[in-house]
Amino acid sequence: MSTEFLHGTGVAIVTPFREDNSIDFLSMGKVVEHLIKGNVEYIVALGTTGESVTLSADEKAAVISFVIEAVNGRVPVVMGIGGNNTHEVQQSVKAVCRENLPLAAVLSVSPYYNKPNQEGLYHHYSKISSSCTLPLILYNVPGRTGGNITAETTVRLAHDFRNIVAIKEASGNLNQINHIIKDKPKDFLVISGDDQLTLPMISLGASGVISVSANAFPRELSEMVRLALKGNFRKAQQIQNALLDIMDTHFAEGNPAGVKGSLSIMKLIDNNLRLPLCPLSKPTFTKLEALIRELDKIKEKLPLGE
Repeated sequence: MSTEFLHGTGVAIVTPFREDNSIDFLSMGKVVEHLIKGNVEYIVALGTTGESVTLSADEKAAVISFVIEAVNGRVPVVMGIGGNNTHEVQQSVKAVCRENLPLAAVLSVSPYYNKPNQEGLYHHYSKISSSCTLPLILYNVPGRTGGNITAETTVRLAHDFRNIVAIKEASGNLNQINHIIKDKPKDFLVISGDDQLTLPMISLGASGVISVSANAFPRELSEMVRLALKGNFRKAQQIQNALLDIMDTHFAEGNPAGVKGSLSIMKLIDNNLRLPLCPLSKPTFTKLEALIRELDKIKEKLPLGE
């Protein structure tokens, strides 16, 4: 299974909403064009940033169909399919694969709330793997799920199942990531799930990032990653330094409230989220506006597109 497209920047695309809570497909189309114009490597739909847990089954089907159509083959599309009911996730993956949608991979977050042990996590993913004819990307994000996929379990899954091709690692534990990279199969990829830790992870051997902030700043993030993958960390660090305060603010009050704030400032979407999430508080939104103005002033000095 080809995973070459996973070298670089993927974007966990937001799901824009109108004021009445319906999906704003017109704005979603604008975001897709913004990302492709920003030269990202691939787009991930129906992830955490897409508020997928608040979407109905019909809405999820409509979103993935829209994204596939809007992208129109210009970049690969990855679909998020996860949950804490193994059988349900397995059936959802099986149905998507049976539909033969033009997807490059499936991203599956580890089970949340149930807090399974490592053996439970292993068998959860083994069941999903058995139903998936697409490349499967594990997603470890303990801050959201309440449980960690250890390095040992990740490496075990990577060795045992050929279609488990990568992990999106958002544990924030660089030593754990070190051990995955040390013991993984040669062609298994480690992808950063934390915008702010992308550069150190690439220095350890990660293949890139699945980014939140790249929704708003695709050109900057994707160029930063390309420079780092080429070993030019000095120039990559220049871009990271310019974005760091914005990235921190994107997560100050939860994701995707922050990046939706940026996208609304940029007039790409309306600043609406589905409960239980809320838009940024006024002080944080005002701070974000000031940071974006400051970035606009220094963009010409950044090593973009060199």
